[in-house]
Amino acid sequence: MLGISATTVVHSAGHGTAALWDAVAQNRTGLRRNDLAWCDLACWVGPVPAVDETTLPVGLRRWDCRSHRLAWLALEDATFRRAASTAIERHGAHRIGLVLGTSTSGIRSTEIAYAKRRETGQWPPDFDYRRSHAVEAVCRFSAEVLGVKGPMVTISTACSSSAKAFMTAQRWMDAGLIDAAIVGGVDSLCLSTLHGFDSLQLLSGDICRPFDAERNGISIGEAAGFVLLDRAPAVVSFVGGGESSDAWHMSAPHPEGQGAQDAMRAALAAAKLTASDIGYVNAHGTGTPANDRAEAAALRAVYGEHGVPVSSTKGVTGHTLGAAGIVEAIVTVQALEQQALPPSANLRTHEPTLALDLVVRPRTIRLRHAMSNNFGFGGSNCTLIFSRPD
Repeated sequence: MLGISATTVVHSAGHGTAALWDAVAQNRTGLRRNDLAWCDLACWVGPVPAVDETTLPVGLRRWDCRSHRLAWLALEDATFRRAASTAIERHGAHRIGLVLGTSTSGIRSTEIAYAKRRETGQWPPDFDYRRSHAVEAVCRFSAEVLGVKGPMVTISTACSSSAKAFMTAQRWMDAGLIDAAIVGGVDSLCLSTLHGFDSLQLLSGDICRPFDAERNGISIGEAAGFVLLDRAPAVVSFVGGGESSDAWHMSAPHPEGQGAQDAMRAALAAAKLTASDIGYVNAHGTGTPANDRAEAAALRAVYGEHGVPVSSTKGVTGHTLGAAGIVEAIVTVQALEQQALPPSANLRTHEPTLALDLVVRPRTIRLRHAMSNNFGFGGSNCTLIFSRPD
């Protein structure tokens, strides 16, 4: 059991955990019709406010890229920085681990560099692949900002990346490698993912509507989030997780959500809980017909006839890809703190064949244990369980 000592997040609906909860609780979306100057697709997107206007401090500008500006906006949070400093004072900088998830890292900087190379025939002189696009760059940048010097790793398993960060941190702590960990995820909007999902016919021309009868795809957002894990008592703790890799298809889920079932059951076993103990599931819920159908089948298989309250908050933040795990873990933690359930965003007409107990408006509830699901391309699945004491 690892206590949630501090959280910080930036997302399309605002900056900070309070703004995130306000948005998901009130069903206030941060998505908007695509107005990105550098992308002409007819879709909805979730850019983080002020990221384009953000300038890194002088000493950090060699790291400049869109992803690191997102990370910086999150790491500016004074409460989180104080908590991280306290952990360093208590344990030592070398005993604080750093585990982050991303799917594309700083690829937007490479896209810009290629565009300039096409124009001039030369790479831009300020393009630094290792400090922007390289998958480990976000870890090295964040470590420099926070002053942590323990083991670090970047996980890139598509949309389960930053959920899996919790699992790696837990293993490191169980093995005695570290005494506390900062886990998180960062992913930014870029042409590669926007056009990639569009080529797969998974990008919705309307705002995404997870579990809605008329859902037709995802809306991509961007985000950065961090959580400080420690063994100290906390209001909410991470109590266990489960992983699976079903490798059913490169970009489609198993029709019955077999890998999702395996991950949920493994998480319940790790947390020493049964399905009836769980009071809420923050679903992966992307809004594609196949994903929502497969996840609903998996939830029915695990929770049976008694069911469980379910919602997807991607209609507020967009699908933040490698950052989805950390954003939705923070929402799940907030649900436990607030003793309330956020509604499934943008839902207009519940598809009855899914047979889910969908949260359609905010609910007040006595909540002790909650689950967060994140499932990535290639069948890379991760489920996390968070709890609060009596």
